[in-house]
Amino acid sequence: MTQPLSSSPMVRRFGLIHATALNMTNMIGIGPFITIPLLMSALGGPQAMLGWVVALVIVLCDGMVWSELGAALPGSGGSFGYLRHGYGAENVGRLMGFLFVWQFVLSGPLEIASGYIGFSQYLGYIWKGITPRQTMLVVTLIGLANLVLLYRRITSIATITLTLWIGTIVTAVVVIATGAVHFDPRVAFDFPPGAFNFSLGFLLGLGAASRIGVYDYLGYYDVCYIGDEVTNPGRVIPRSILISTVAVALIYLAINLSIIGVVPWRDFVPAASHPQANFIVSTFMERIYGPEVATIFTAMILWTAFGSVFALLLGYSRVPYAAARDGYFFKVFARLHPSQGFPSVSLIVLGILSIFAGFVSLGMVIDALITTRILVQFIGQIGAVTLLRRRAPDLPRPYRMWLYPLPSLVALLGWIFIFATTPPTVVAFGLGALLLGAVCFGAWSWKGRTWPFEARRLEA
Repeated sequence: MTQPLSSSPMVRRFGLIHATALNMTNMIGIGPFITIPLLMSALGGPQAMLGWVVALVIVLCDGMVWSELGAALPGSGGSFGYLRHGYGAENVGRLMGFLFVWQFVLSGPLEIASGYIGFSQYLGYIWKGITPRQTMLVVTLIGLANLVLLYRRITSIATITLTLWIGTIVTAVVVIATGAVHFDPRVAFDFPPGAFNFSLGFLLGLGAASRIGVYDYLGYYDVCYIGDEVTNPGRVIPRSILISTVAVALIYLAINLSIIGVVPWRDFVPAASHPQANFIVSTFMERIYGPEVATIFTAMILWTAFGSVFALLLGYSRVPYAAARDGYFFKVFARLHPSQGFPSVSLIVLGILSIFAGFVSLGMVIDALITTRILVQFIGQIGAVTLLRRRAPDLPRPYRMWLYPLPSLVALLGWIFIFATTPPTVVAFGLGALLLGAVCFGAWSWKGRTWPFEARRLEA
């Protein structure tokens, strides 16, 4: 019978406010400030906001999957624990758990790196003429600063997270308030001819816009990665996911309308041929208040960007730790700091990989990280919650998915749509990484004489 995740020596200090702050800091972060030009370019106009609506439906339904799993299995590691227990801890669950950690080593640093890239892009508004080499230096320094700040006990991290969250909310409120005062509906809703004509191109564009939307919402589940550090997880995890998702959806809508209601979308679409697309919010503030105020606000954007990567690295460093602690990953990742009790090795490894990933272009980073996560993590978890309902009906579930299994089916169709509309080269990358991970799992299992090779040896 499936049992809850094992206990750990980590201290539970994250309440509802801290958990919601962690999610929202990750979700808002730098995402909407760097992806608006990419989003508008996907469909060539404001109709691309349909992609965010599609992404919101997927995320809300998928959030119920995370909530049920997180409340029932509240341990560090998130998806790793859910996949392992859902598919069977000693057989197929070993494969799914390994593949998740494998893809996470690729996608986790990519997501963190997107924040570093966004930071360097907005720094370009202040640092005129910044070169590619200088940009790489900035990414390196910010990545190292993030590591230093996180290299401490969870009590101080909870306080820092709340502080960074306040900075994030202030930044978003200023954008929304400014846009509300200067909003021009004729500018915001200046749709191009044939904006809503359905075609294959429209469908592919909607998929691209939805992919960007999902990237912007990523983090609605971040609290699940530090389940061992959450007080009353059966209550806090589901509520923090729902509150943060709904709140951020409203904030995203307001931010988008604020910007495109002041800055005509044709001024930054397509993004590749408009340099100002790298710091669109700074351009937005400059048009209203001038360069001095825009510079100050750019500093607030940089604060928001750092808050995002802080929350990401905090949560994601717990994933290899949980896998290694339970014997499903390299043992060195299970090491805790001797005096302060946080997963130091995992933190350092992911932090360094994130710095190197920051040297890649933003578009490639977004496509690669979404594609690598869909098959094993998002779709895999939908299967896990279904299997647990059948195999472990008596498992305590402080939260049960509303209207089950409808949200699971909607989320599944949504993930399939996004994956199917992804460029073939990116799909090939995701499938290739998954195949290589399966090969490595086979070699690792053969060496350790674990499933499936241990079973065959016993039968022989």
